[in-house]
Amino acid sequence: MLEIAVLGLLKEQPLHGYELKKRLSETLGFLWGVSYGSLYPALRRLEREGAIEVVAEPIALAPPIEATGSLKGDLAAARRGAVRAPKQSRRTRKAYRITPAGVARFEELLLADDPHADEDKAFALKLAFCSELPAAARIELLERRHVVLLTRLNQSRRATATRNDRYNRSIVEHRLRSIQRDLEWVEELLEAERATEVTEPEPPGLPEVKEGVSR
Repeated sequence: MLEIAVLGLLKEQPLHGYELKKRLSETLGFLWGVSYGSLYPALRRLEREGAIEVVAEPIALAPPIEATGSLKGDLAAARRGAVRAPKQSRRTRKAYRITPAGVARFEELLLADDPHADEDKAFALKLAFCSELPAAARIELLERRHVVLLTRLNQSRRATATRNDRYNRSIVEHRLRSIQRDLEWVEELLEAERATEVTEPEPPGLPEVKEGVSR
């Protein structure tokens, strides 16, 4: 699932490793923590697949401020240095950029089922990047979630009917109400998506060639 988040963020703009980890923590903080130990292996996998590429950017450094030996003189020098344009350093740092193959891989991952992933976390992550999908694919993603929730709802209803202990029964009923709320939420998203779905116009055809006309 980490690859989905990485590609989704890089689809917006190229990012350095530190910036990428920060953005991932902001995006996935409600799901799980992201460490450098998990991020960089994922980046290497995506780079081997051709989904991302590394670009080098020079590091801009401010010119050194020479000490004058007096507090007043050093403050004045610091002020002058603050307004100077930074110099270009020979040092570079790596940034990661998505490739056309990565864009296709990103959309593929958003619609793929991962049997090893937590189903609820996977849906929450995919929904966070749902706007990157075409309308038909967004509807497909929501419809599949709708089926999952309906299946859970029916299972919970059957479980409620078989529980005699009131405490066990209350736990199942609580889960039942939670699933119903999620189901209503997804149905609202589906209704809004279908209402705003527009048909993409057909590409214009080739211009008609008239016979017997020469220039």
